[in-house]
Parts: sequence; C-alpha cells; structure tokens
Amino acid sequence: MLTGLTLTEARAGLAARKFSARELAQAHLDAIGRLNTALNAYITVLPEADVLASADAADARYAAGTAGIMDGLPIGVKDLFCTKGVRTTAASKMLADFVPPYESTVTANLLNAGAVFLGKTNLDEFAMGSANINSAFGPATNPWKRKGDEATALVPGGSSGGSSAAVAAGMALAATGTDTGGSIRQPAAYCGIVGLKPTYGRCSRWGTIAFASSLDQAGPMTRSVADAGLMLEAMAGFDAKDSTSSNRPVPAFHKAVGKSVKGLRVGIPAEYRAPGLPAEIVAMWEQGIAWLKAAGCEVVDVSLPHTRYGLTTYYIIAPAECSSNLARYDGIRFGLRKDAPSLDGVYEATRAAGFGQEVRNRILMGTYVLSAGYYDAYYLKAQKVRTLIKRDFENAFENVDVLLTPTAPSAAFAQGENMDDPVQMYLNDIFTVPASMAGVPALSVPVGLNDAGLPLGLQIIGKHFDEETVLSIGGALEAAAGFTHTPSIHAGAGA
Repeated sequence: MLTGLTLTEARAGLAARKFSARELAQAHLDAIGRLNTALNAYITVLPEADVLASADAADARYAAGTAGIMDGLPIGVKDLFCTKGVRTTAASKMLADFVPPYESTVTANLLNAGAVFLGKTNLDEFAMGSANINSAFGPATNPWKRKGDEATALVPGGSSGGSSAAVAAGMALAATGTDTGGSIRQPAAYCGIVGLKPTYGRCSRWGTIAFASSLDQAGPMTRSVADAGLMLEAMAGFDAKDSTSSNRPVPAFHKAVGKSVKGLRVGIPAEYRAPGLPAEIVAMWEQGIAWLKAAGCEVVDVSLPHTRYGLTTYYIIAPAECSSNLARYDGIRFGLRKDAPSLDGVYEATRAAGFGQEVRNRILMGTYVLSAGYYDAYYLKAQKVRTLIKRDFENAFENVDVLLTPTAPSAAFAQGENMDDPVQMYLNDIFTVPASMAGVPALSVPVGLNDAGLPLGLQIIGKHFDEETVLSIGGALEAAAGFTHTPSIHAGAGA
C-alpha cells in the first residue's frame, strides 16, 4: 500500500523502480479525494496535473541518476508557508485569497530536493491554537477514534493539525509544520506520528507567515524518526534573508537513527511530574524510562526550577510578538480590505472581519502587555524569566545528554471540549512550551495507546543544535515501542 509507506521506504522503492513517483503521487491524490471531506486536513489541494507533472520530473531524475534526497516524495505543506503561485491563507479570512509571488525558503529547499507538493494543510488561524478548531476554513479532524465511539470527532492537535491528520491518515507521506509553543509536537502526539521541532535558527523563517518571531520554527512531521531526520536535512540550512538563521553545517540527520545510545545520560525533570497528571501519562513515561534503561542509557533526575513559569511567560511574550507582527494586516497593502468612510474605519472594519476570535484575543493581550505602564511589569519581566528558563536547560545539559518527558498532558480530546475555557486549552502546551522558550530541539515519538485506543507520545529534548542525539534517542524509543497502529480513518482502510 503506497499510502502506508514511510519516506525512507518510499525513497528506497523509487530508487529500485518498484513503483514510480507518478504512481505514488496518484495514490495520495486518490486518498485525499476520498478522505479530505471527512478530515478537512487540506485547505487547498494542488491541481492533479501539476502534482503529476512534478512526479514525472522526479521519475526522470531517478532514471538519470540525479535524484535528490526528497525526490518524488509527496508531502503536505502547512498553509503558513508562502508558496509561489499557490494560495496561502494562514487559515484566516484575512488572507483567504492571498497568492504569494515568492516561495518560502523552507519550501524552496524541499522543492530543490525533489519533493512533490500535494497541497496546503489546515491549521489554527495564524498558528494560534492547540486543537485546529480556530481555522476560518473549518476544523481539521483527527483520523483516530475512541474505542467503541466512532461518532465523536476528536481534535488532531494544533496548530499543525491538518499536517498531523494528513500524515496519520495516509494523505501525505510527511508534512511541514511550524512550532511556536508545541504546534508540531502536540499534534504529532495526538495523531500517533513523529514531530520534530529543530533548534531555533536551524530552519529559515523567511516566507513563513509570522506569529511570534522569536519562537516560530519550522520542522518535519513524519511517520518515523528516520524520516524526520531525512526531511530536516532538506528543510534546514543557512539563509541570508533570515537574520536569525544559523550558519552551521547541516548534518546527515537520518544517519543518527540506529546508532547505539548506550552510555547516554537521560534526564527526568522533576517539575514535569505535574499535580493531577493522568495515570496513563505517568505509566507511559515510566515505560519510556524503562525502555531507555534497557537500551543502555543512564537515567538521571534533574531539576528545571523555572518550568512552572513557562506557560505564563509564553502567554505574555507570544501575544506581544503576535500583536506586533499582525499589525501589518491593515487592509491597505495586501489581504482583505473592508471599505469605510475614514482610514481608521478601514483598519477597524478590515481587522474585525478578517481576524477570528482567538487571534483577536491574542492581539489584545499582546497590545496590553506592550502598552505604556505595563511593558516593564509584564513583557520585560517575562523576558527575564525566559532567560532563567533557558539557563535551567543549560545547567541540566551540563550533566545529561537529553531530557525525557511526556509530550502532552492527555490524549486527543473531542471537538467542542474545553472550547469555552481558554486557560484549559492553553494547558495543552504545558510540556512543550519550555523547550520553545529555550530554543532547544525537541522530538515527539508515538509510544503506545491509552485504554481508549488513542495514541500517546513522549518528548525528547536536546541541547542546542544537537538534533542528532535527540534523533538517536528517539530511534531507540521508537524501536522499543514498536508503534505500528493505524487510525480508524486511513487511506488503506477497506483497500
């Protein structure tokens, strides 16, 4: 079944001419045609002729022996990356008809490596949310169902929920995501796939629609840890157009998977044992610790004392940066415009019509903490606490190689749950936000199912620019867990 392959398997099959890139692309287009109405994972699906033309070009490169590392591999692109000539909406009415005249650096790198784009995946509007329920194009739906309950639709996580749902359901071999406070890792855990947030600066932000510039980072969402390494190789690299882009060389990340992890020290942060953490999450975490011990790792207790301030600090800094970044949507230069008798009226009418409720909430929060009289009390203090959070990680990494934590405090919940309680919704990111605040790499790996039959993930956090060790540990965890489950809604179901 072509839609059930990993990137690594598909690449090997293409190289051996077991099937063509055209056949692979067509299988995924067919899957999208069957499943996208139910899952709403894609906002825009590229024309079949364009997708197949890209696949044919990849087949020609395989025949000529000039194939790149992503050649012929059909993937989804989160609709936050600008794609030249292809509508890019950020899941917002504000950009509902925006067609960029340029390509983001990350997607350009993937195209240069031969990737075949299937379409633009759904997300929370401007990447603000943890459940993909804030999209102007409707919510994306998790392909997993609770055991014995086929009727209840579950969230795929957010903000990269369309990407995670597409990969889990067999509608793409992999997809790009962005992670500001957990938006790759949490949806990966909810959908039973692998999600990697690289070190801040590893992938260029140029051409990616901004939410919070000091936190946003692109990364891969895949079916295996090796796939995440392979795709990151194609996505990463220095970009002179992004002042925060790192000039470090890009290693062969996928080769880190399968390396021995014997002797590596794994830290277990005491602060992540949060009060009220569900027993199923604790049990899965303890199982992960046992698996790594069996693989030869040394497990060490560590402390990250400022972790408890991570979420509150994030929800000051991220909205502040959002308020600044989204000021550009004024109805004058691009995007939606609502006419009014005065200039101020144009601004007000355009922004009221273009932004959804969650985006408006965050703009208001951000504007408040940046306003005169509150800047020092909130924003400046949050930046100081962020420095302390980063220092906690640096101190911990003097004694350990990686940290192991849960990815999320629960499995996927139902659409409609928690919607009236924004604080409860924000708590979904409690385990992912600290790594984002510190700018360190973090990987979510699916390790099992809970009693309701839903996937759970564990998170590996590493040192700055040490994605290779993170991937090595992730590979060991993946091999021990042997997670091979498929969701209820899948391209191969009934095939």
